[in-house]
Amino acid sequence: MSRALRIAAVTLAVFGTACTPPSAPPAATEPEGPAVVLLNVPADPTISFSLQFAVGSQNDPPGKEGLAYLTGEMLADAGTETRSLDEILAALYPLAAGYDVRVDLERSTLSGRVHRDNLDAYLELFTDAFLKPAFDEDDFARIKSDSINAIENTLRYSSDEELGKAALHEAVFRGTRYAHLNQGTVEGLRAITLDDVRAFYLQHYTRANALLGLGGGFDQALVDRVSGAVRQLPAGEPTAPPSIEPPPIAGRSVVLVDKPNADASISFGFPLDVRRGERDFYALWIANSWLGEHRNQSSHLFNVIRELRGLNYGDYSYIEEFPEGGERNMPPVNVPRRIQLFEVWIRTLPNEQAPFALRAALRELQLLVDEGMTPEEFELTRTFLKKYSLHFAETTAARLGYAVDDRFYGLETEGHLARFRRMLDELTLDDVNAAMKRHWQYDNLQIAIVTGEAERMRAMLASGEPTPITYPNPKPAAILEEDRIIEAWPLNLAEQRMTTVPVAEAFER
Repeated sequence: MSRALRIAAVTLAVFGTACTPPSAPPAATEPEGPAVVLLNVPADPTISFSLQFAVGSQNDPPGKEGLAYLTGEMLADAGTETRSLDEILAALYPLAAGYDVRVDLERSTLSGRVHRDNLDAYLELFTDAFLKPAFDEDDFARIKSDSINAIENTLRYSSDEELGKAALHEAVFRGTRYAHLNQGTVEGLRAITLDDVRAFYLQHYTRANALLGLGGGFDQALVDRVSGAVRQLPAGEPTAPPSIEPPPIAGRSVVLVDKPNADASISFGFPLDVRRGERDFYALWIANSWLGEHRNQSSHLFNVIRELRGLNYGDYSYIEEFPEGGERNMPPVNVPRRIQLFEVWIRTLPNEQAPFALRAALRELQLLVDEGMTPEEFELTRTFLKKYSLHFAETTAARLGYAVDDRFYGLETEGHLARFRRMLDELTLDDVNAAMKRHWQYDNLQIAIVTGEAERMRAMLASGEPTPITYPNPKPAAILEEDRIIEAWPLNLAEQRMTTVPVAEAFER
């Protein structure tokens, strides 16, 4: 992206209720308009669209987990009343454009992008997607089958790292509407009918739940056109979010996903009681960046486990949801959460080395919380983030996504990205270390491990005995000396707090 686009002025505007004067007859009343977020970038020849609805997988009815996901997919990956899916794809191809949907826990977001020269042809396709879904039986059967297959085959057998992260999330939020996958569960998906999808769409895809976003070189006429299309949705009532109260974590618990012949993939963490916009959130971001910035080879966990010891390909930590971690470098948009999860991700490594790697990560977390960052570490990380954060939203579409998310977090005035950079100048080392003391800990954790040696892993972890490792090549004396500390670092894992789940049963219900 050019420097001109990066520094283009950003205008956020919220359109209020539009109505006729009180004296007008009721039949002439203008329908209530949607809330609108505008990101005006005149130099950008493309237009980015976002239509977000305040509904997500947390609103799935019990026993029909996956209903929100199937409904969203029926808008973005299926036909409309005017065109089949094949006809839609054929019409989009010459426009070099498209649209898709992300169904997350709290929000479902239909987004797309097109060059403004192709705007008229595209706009009809985009608006038909949310106004005129056909709810075709064949489309539904295909999407439902693909969704079940994504759990039964792809997640269970083709993505151990994502499997471990999903197992951790389910364990941390068990008993809440946050617990199941966004895609649902196998049993839940099988129970869903096309009539369920139609009813869910009518209930939740309403003006009351809608937030429209436009970015790029648009004009007021386009704002009016798209707003008018959204006004054709039923008025509806705002969807109330369900209460989410994660069960207390007392001590350390382990979920072992028993997957024959698999190496080990480890995730551990706990619910995080701070979120975007709060001062402590940005303080924790600095600490987290030093500990395990995603795909950053200079972060501490990467250095300790990967760089110095060569145990795996990467080791990272997170204070916000980070889906598709193997596919992206920068934080995602449209995954806002009321409750976040602090998570450490230890990428796949041999089973016999997993207890050592787990001990190493737990030790580094404990040392960081207890001792804090040093002045040198703080300054180095803050300097890095001042430059790195400029890459969080390099495109208009990404910046629009952040602006839409700002509405969820109540950050319309300043915006998360602007506040992030301001906080980097204002926060002190004491702020960062104090925030870790308030919000991070290491005694009460959920741990999830995908492993092909579940019984052996269970025994090694429960015994508390040292778990030394060997190297194919000589290591410096300092590394070997530290290894002796790591291999005996207390795990504090009682066998009665360990659960083994056969991979074929993961996310079944």
